[in-house]
Amino acid sequence: MAQTGKQALYEEVESFRETMISMNDFIHDNPELGNVEFKASELLMRTLRENGFIIETPILGLATAFIATYENKPGGPIIGLLCEYDALEGLGHACGHNLQGPSIVGAAVALSKHMGDAPATIRVYGTPAEETTSAKLPMAKEGLFDDLDVALMMHGGDRTTVDGKSLALNMVDFIFQGKSAHAAVAPEQGISALDAVLMTFNGIEYLREHVRTDVRIHGVITDGGKAANVVPDRATAQFYIRAADRPYLDTVVERVYNVARGAALATGAELTINELKLLDNKINVDSLNRIMLDNAAEAGASNITPPRINTGSTDFSTVTYRVPGACVRVWFVPFGTSSHTKEWVQAGTSPEGHAAIVTAAKTVAATAYDLITQPELLRQVKDEFARNKETAGSRIAASS
Repeated sequence: MAQTGKQALYEEVESFRETMISMNDFIHDNPELGNVEFKASELLMRTLRENGFIIETPILGLATAFIATYENKPGGPIIGLLCEYDALEGLGHACGHNLQGPSIVGAAVALSKHMGDAPATIRVYGTPAEETTSAKLPMAKEGLFDDLDVALMMHGGDRTTVDGKSLALNMVDFIFQGKSAHAAVAPEQGISALDAVLMTFNGIEYLREHVRTDVRIHGVITDGGKAANVVPDRATAQFYIRAADRPYLDTVVERVYNVARGAALATGAELTINELKLLDNKINVDSLNRIMLDNAAEAGASNITPPRINTGSTDFSTVTYRVPGACVRVWFVPFGTSSHTKEWVQAGTSPEGHAAIVTAAKTVAATAYDLITQPELLRQVKDEFARNKETAGSRIAASS
């Protein structure tokens, strides 16, 4: 890769700086909840359309989802750039999603103008409702990411880094239906749904001893009855069940479900299992992480650290379980500042927030450019992804 090629990208991003900042400030000051981000999505689509991208919307009936495509020349790699733009109820843009669309659009536009004769396609995915229903899930289920060679994203953060891993997740409600009765006069006539919930919690405690150390199971009682002198005829609990990889998590989930089924059988209650959200784990690609962090350093990013060790779950991993992918997290708040707080909201239009947009746009554009112009680098990334996914499957087979 010639340095002059990357320098042209950086200069293009700089020329787009004020447009990106204006977009960010508008999205930040007009926060919209998931699936109704009409102002944000329209602004992003309009800017991409004005720069030669072909827009497809709605996607799978999702009114604020879109796919914007720029084909430089046919036959080359397809690079997916993902962005989110939903806010949090009662808080606004407390997760920094206002930064994502402008930086990804900036990266996409810069790439569209400076790929030279390299065959490649840039595809921007607008993915609404990350905080709630998550458009990435139905989009992944329908195979909308499957033909990508690489998927890239950005996120704000309290440091500049990438995610080394993420946990697969099942989010589930257990709904028990029993029979109410007077708890003192006729308890024998009742079937306690709350007893079923409590037995489920106890059974899961025993299960923890016999699962891998990467498994996380945590839950709360969301409905335990209304009065202490009435046998509860309805009780519910919500659980997050996580593990390092989807194949093993599926086996743990079935065991957890059997605990709840056993509690229903023991108490006589009826059980409904409502799966709310299923996220796959990320298939980590160290070579892609290194490329992205190297480009972040070249782009002038501050507070660069190695990939995070302790991570939770993310809907982006549902994409990176299928294709190689990486998300650069760019510093714009003080170290240790938690997301989903007013501090993140306040930093969204700060000089640090504006700088993070520009840095991320350069980082994402340069990473895509490296992969487009160096076929051997892209092959290395894809081969590592395939090996790591096969290794994960082999580990599960060996332990079964």
